Order: sequence, then C-alpha cells, then structure tokens
Amino acid sequence: MPVVVVSDSSSRLHPDELARWDIRQVPLHVLIDGEDLRDGCDEIPFDVHARPKVTTAGATPADLADVYRQALADSGGDGVVAVHISAALSSTYSAAVMAAREFGPAVRVVNSRSAAMGVGLIALEAARSARAGDGLDDVEAAARAAVRHTHVFLVVHRLDNLRRSGRIRTTASWLGTALSLKPLLRLDIDGRLVLDQRIRTVTKAHAAMVARVVEVVGERSAEVVVHHVDNHDDADKLGAALTQRLPQLSSLTVADMGPLLSIHVGAGAVGVALRVEAP
Repeated sequence: MPVVVVSDSSSRLHPDELARWDIRQVPLHVLIDGEDLRDGCDEIPFDVHARPKVTTAGATPADLADVYRQALADSGGDGVVAVHISAALSSTYSAAVMAAREFGPAVRVVNSRSAAMGVGLIALEAARSARAGDGLDDVEAAARAAVRHTHVFLVVHRLDNLRRSGRIRTTASWLGTALSLKPLLRLDIDGRLVLDQRIRTVTKAHAAMVARVVEVVGERSAEVVVHHVDNHDDADKLGAALTQRLPQLSSLTVADMGPLLSIHVGAGAVGVALRVEAP
C-alpha cells in the first residue's frame, strides 16, 4: 500500500484534492462564545473574522493520533507523512510530534513552516511522491524539499486581528503608524510572520507583492494560489497580474483563506502562496 499523507484544515486543500490524492485532514478549531467548531467539518459563520470574541485552537494530540492510526492502518504499515501548519503559528505541530510518538518511526511529522495553501502545496508534493510508489523516507524527503521551495506573502487591510491573535508582536517597531500602514508581510525561513516591506497604500502593497512573487519565481515554473478574505475582486486582479508576468506558471488558482486564517488576518486581506520547482 502507498504511504499515506496527512495534513490539517489550515492547508485549504479542496475536498476534491483530498479525495484525489487520498490526503487525510485533521480539523483545527474555531471557538465562538464557548462553542467549539471544527474547521472543515462544522458550519462556521462567513463573517467570523469580524466577531470580537472569537479564538482559534490547534488540533489536539488525541485528534491527531486518531487520524494517524487510521492512516497507518490504511497504508498497510508502509507509513504516514504528516504535514502541518507552521510551528511558529500554531500548537498543532507540537501536538503532532507528541501524537506521533505512539507510532515510532512509522509516522513522520513535517513542520511546513507555512500556512494556508503553502501547507497544501507541500502536502500535495508529498502525496505525488507517495502515489509514485516512493517509500516512507522518500515521501518525507519530498515534503521537506518542498518546504524549502514554498513561500507565502500577505497584505492585510488592518493590523487589529493580527494584534489580537498574537501573530505579530505588539512591540514590533514597524507598528508605529498602524492606522496608515499597509505592510507587505511574509513567512520567513522559520515560518514566522515578519515584515517584508513598509507600504502606505493597499494598491502599492499589492503591486509590491506581485513584484516579490515574480522575483522569487524568476524563470522557473511554480504552483501559485492567491488567497483572500472577502476580497475576491483584488484577488482576481492579483491573479491576472501574476499570470501576465509569469506565463510559465504550472497552475494559478484563487481561493478564500478560510475561516480559521481569516480570524487572524481580517477582512480584505490578500495573500499569495507558491511552491517553486526545484532548480
């Protein structure tokens, strides 16, 4: 049996992709007024990012162990590679490491150092390796190689959600003029959300994001996903600009960021996740 790939709901993988590549998904949690809703399983209000008393929580070791156990059984003992949201952004990775101890070397946990479809693109690369018949070591290696070639950029309209969620340090020097600042953010090599450029307008920030993606991709092929939170028009414009500037892209899709991530970045946010082909 092929190695089975597991991810979590932060990956934003479409149900059709999960089914096609037999990727198992562990739900993360959205907490609204004490009610625990499972991302990707339960119905979550479309405006959840605008609600003041909303928090998120990672997957628990028990949640993860249940999925790993079934995936390992379905692999016929060949093994599981689990690709999860950046350890710098969620407790899910540390919970996954804890859960995997039950299974020894048969379950390999990979810190994607990414978010949204950055996680999804890495999981898909691992799933392609598994589908090709690669063994556990090679599928894990494919995932870890994809981590090195995956990038995420983000422009938010306001910093309030990021402040409340603790995903940026409130002492960061670049927050000085938060009301007018439209920063271009990125996930760094350790999967932390950091400032890429200080920019004053949304239009210029979007243009800067396109330029950064073009710079990262260069002449190579890449898979690109443009994400948004209730901002399909700007996401479509970004997608069109990237398609024009990078005609060699192997794929470009536009997708919402999902309720879990929208809580942290707020309405109007637009981001780009991409995996560049290895040289």
